Amino acid sequence: MAGAEKDLLSFVSAMGGERALRVEENLGEGYVRLRVSEAERRQAKQDVRCVEDAVIELLRNARDAGARHVYVATSREGDLRTTTVLDDGAGIPEDMHERVFEARVTSKLDSVRTDRWGVHGRGMALFSIRENAVSAEVASSVPGGGAAIRVVTDATRLPERADQSSWPEVEEGEGGTLSCVRGPHNIVRTCCEFALDEHPGLEVYLGSPAEIVATARSRAATTVDPSELLFLDSLEGLPVLERLRVSSDAAELREQASALGLGMSERTAHRIVSGEIRPLASVASRLTGRAAPPASREVDLARDRRSLRLSREDLEEFARALERDFDLLAERYYLSLSADPRVRVGRGRITVTFDLEEAD
Repeated sequence: MAGAEKDLLSFVSAMGGERALRVEENLGEGYVRLRVSEAERRQAKQDVRCVEDAVIELLRNARDAGARHVYVATSREGDLRTTTVLDDGAGIPEDMHERVFEARVTSKLDSVRTDRWGVHGRGMALFSIRENAVSAEVASSVPGGGAAIRVVTDATRLPERADQSSWPEVEEGEGGTLSCVRGPHNIVRTCCEFALDEHPGLEVYLGSPAEIVATARSRAATTVDPSELLFLDSLEGLPVLERLRVSSDAAELREQASALGLGMSERTAHRIVSGEIRPLASVASRLTGRAAPPASREVDLARDRRSLRLSREDLEEFARALERDFDLLAERYYLSLSADPRVRVGRGRITVTFDLEEAD
């Protein structure tokens, strides 16, 4: 055995198995040559340092896949944030659903794109996201029919801006171009900056899972003759966004949404089908004034220090979470709600009321 090989084996033994797996060669004097896999892992940790970084990588991936419409559904419960990005781009073959999360795997062999966020096309975006996330998966995809990618992150491991509700202020520059000039660098601003850069060739929609389902259901293009649906055994062969559009009832809509990484209760699905949850305007439309941007969720406790005041949007989101949790009792005790949960805020108290349908 050569002397260099003996030195390396001694070094591996001294370091322990786990650490040795990260080292290709001991160079002496405290220097080592990392294995390619370890170098890639460390690079991935630097590529994605916050949730907003993960969102922009997902948006860029959809754009480079040829998408014309991208839907970003995001919600947070406790420290966990779930972000699902759906698009109508080229899609991902089934046998590549796992491999796209490996380092250096890309469909862009002959093209690399540079934008304000740097170089894209190295095959590191999805790898970097998975390295930093609790989970990352292709929820569903059809070649030529778009993709749905679902990512769950932990705020204690991958930080995010504290204010995730405020929209940025925009100003018009030379040539009539709009740019974001003030506001937190949160997920909203990330989507706004991307949408303005890519408009009008690509439209971005941002909202809660229920809002995104309602929007995609309303705006997704129709490519299938309705008569053909009678002969389909499954909707899985349809473009991912079109599955939401052709779902015939609330139960089927809930099933299809869940398969795309957009979980919801059947009652929420009923509200979408009945039109109670309205479709969103695109991010660019909100910013350019064709639709008013939603008000930021500011809570003014100084107005009345005798009682807690919560914004309407936060109360509605809290009510939706309670409705989902109510499903546990509904299934076990055959209960049904006759109306949405009602949340009342008073002095030192938050009261929740569930109105039940009368038993037959």
